[in-house]
Amino acid sequence: MQQLQEQADLPPTRLGKALTAMPVVMTVIATLLAGLASSEMTKAQYDRAFGAQLQSKAGDQWAFFQAKRLRGEMQRNTLELLSATASATTLGAVEGNALAPAPEPAPAAAPDLAAALHALEAEEPAEVLNPLLIKISTDQIEVALRLARDRAKAYDTVTAPLRAKIEHAEGGSTRRLRFNASRYDYEAQLNAVIARLLELEVRRINLSAERHHLRSQRFFFGMLAAQAGVIVATFALAARQRNLLWIIAAGAGLIAVVFAIYVYLYV
Repeated sequence: MQQLQEQADLPPTRLGKALTAMPVVMTVIATLLAGLASSEMTKAQYDRAFGAQLQSKAGDQWAFFQAKRLRGEMQRNTLELLSATASATTLGAVEGNALAPAPEPAPAAAPDLAAALHALEAEEPAEVLNPLLIKISTDQIEVALRLARDRAKAYDTVTAPLRAKIEHAEGGSTRRLRFNASRYDYEAQLNAVIARLLELEVRRINLSAERHHLRSQRFFFGMLAAQAGVIVATFALAARQRNLLWIIAAGAGLIAVVFAIYVYLYV
């Protein structure tokens, strides 16, 4: 350390020691920023992979939704064909009490979650939806998903004995068609609720991935500034024209530190 101070004509004071240690400090800062950049990129990649898994689950729910809507339409089409061939007296005798019961009302969602779901259902642009997604937590969506799945299971439990009963009722074919058509419609609505919640979580996860990716880029820029400070400070030790070089090195290091703090807190 003393030999470096003599070569650079630095006074043996605290300032001189600090200037001599600057390359080491800048190297440490650059290493830390490189680690933060790598960490943020890893988080971004994890969020992308997790979002892809959730998108697959959402796709399954939309497939169930479409299949049940299609089955409901098939039941109604068959019923119309029967209506065209059966007598009015026979149809009138089986119309009453042939519809499936409606599911239990959905529990009220949190205001932020309800607003985001409404924006998603209305296909609002990202400028409107993203600020709403920021206000939502993972726990809120997980609770809503659990309640939606429990509601779908409860409806299946309620309709199971009714399906068995309607099979043996008088005018069974017509009653069964009416019952199943309405049942499929309600089940499709329940699947749509689950699918929208999963879609909302996918959007939120992708937004988080974009944020981590941006933070990784900013930390990388800070690392470059710190490395520039290392290079300049090293040249300042090797050369005796230290005044301007020390100023440049200190400025680069200060910019790197301030920029890293800003990214960590506000980006």
